Amino acid sequence: MKLIALIIFITTYVLLLSFPKYRTYISLLSAVLFMIIGIVPFNKALTYIDWNIILMIGGTMGIVNLFIESKMPALMADVIIDRVPNIKWAVVSLAAFAGIVSAFIDNVATVLIIAPVAMGVAKKLNISPVYMIIAIAISSNLQGAATLVGDTTSLLLGGYAKMDFIDFFFFKGRPGIFWIVELGAAATLIILLLFFRQYNQPIHLEEKQEVEDYFPTYLLVSMVLLLIIASFIPNKPNITNGLICITLLAIGLFKELVINKNNHALNITLLQIDYETILLLIGLFVVIGGLSEAGVINDISKLFLKIGKGNLFLIYTILVWFSVIVSAFIDNIPYTATMLPVVSNIAKGMGVEPYLLFFGLLVGATLGGNITPIGASANITGLGILKREGYEVKASDFMKLSVPFTLTAVITGYILTWIIWR
Repeated sequence: MKLIALIIFITTYVLLLSFPKYRTYISLLSAVLFMIIGIVPFNKALTYIDWNIILMIGGTMGIVNLFIESKMPALMADVIIDRVPNIKWAVVSLAAFAGIVSAFIDNVATVLIIAPVAMGVAKKLNISPVYMIIAIAISSNLQGAATLVGDTTSLLLGGYAKMDFIDFFFFKGRPGIFWIVELGAAATLIILLLFFRQYNQPIHLEEKQEVEDYFPTYLLVSMVLLLIIASFIPNKPNITNGLICITLLAIGLFKELVINKNNHALNITLLQIDYETILLLIGLFVVIGGLSEAGVINDISKLFLKIGKGNLFLIYTILVWFSVIVSAFIDNIPYTATMLPVVSNIAKGMGVEPYLLFFGLLVGATLGGNITPIGASANITGLGILKREGYEVKASDFMKLSVPFTLTAVITGYILTWIIWR
């Protein structure tokens, strides 16, 4: 049974890599196969799914869609641009702003919000927008790991390690992953300043975006505050965070439909939620449950321990840089979902707490996706925007900025995580 589970799992990964457009169907089909074969009992399949994560993703995405429609992010970007002296600082500021926004909003949504602002600036000054958009994409991907709601990989870690919103800032008396990611982001600003050092054209906006509705901003802020408050509630239900996000989304939709009489609110909000990612995760949760049932997770953990020879620093180093390489070419969601139980077993086998390895996994898997154009959804989205404007970007051109940017962020995170959590 173990061999069959391993074959299905490897086949699933090969298909995910080969046919990224069909990854949701591949994940669900793999989950069904695990159930049909009997590795995962039908009556236990639903217990493997982390419904708190699923509810949080759905609720957060819906609230973010309302926030985007309100035009508040575009106004915030305009305010930033109007306060900088030239293009160099405009690009660096927009990239930094994209990073801050993506700590609370999905990375793809962040790119969709901020990239058009940069595109408009480029058209106004008659310059190429290529590297401006790339900088925004890789910056948004970088800081998604900073908070519980910033990226799917963070939600996966939070769910698996039972970490709340506040735990990403301070955890067990030490600085959390937020500060590690932010210091990595600060280091990458030096790379951006050097890369755009010749972009000295002056810039000024004649008019700013107007905000149509402030209520979605209050919803987003309320979500963050309530998640923080929930962090301090002991023995709360496992789906508390998910219920917070879904409830606030319901309030936002009620206001749009009943008070604002906006009959298109359901289309604008609910249909924009990334259901494919949600279904992908549901399938992956079942697949990983099957791997655990069959004993494959234990075997992968033992392989890491054997290669690392029981040396924590060596295992940590292998984990971080292996994650960087893997996530440069395949989506970091299935990789992170698979590796979390592996990392937990490695730590158990060594008799140590798993948090050093958990954070090392997040540093490598989330930041490593920035190296190549296909390594992160934010990158694909940014290049898609450029393509619609007539700009075809080669992988070599993308990597002129992404490689030094990513290596700077990963090396900073790698060192800081070891210092703080070894």
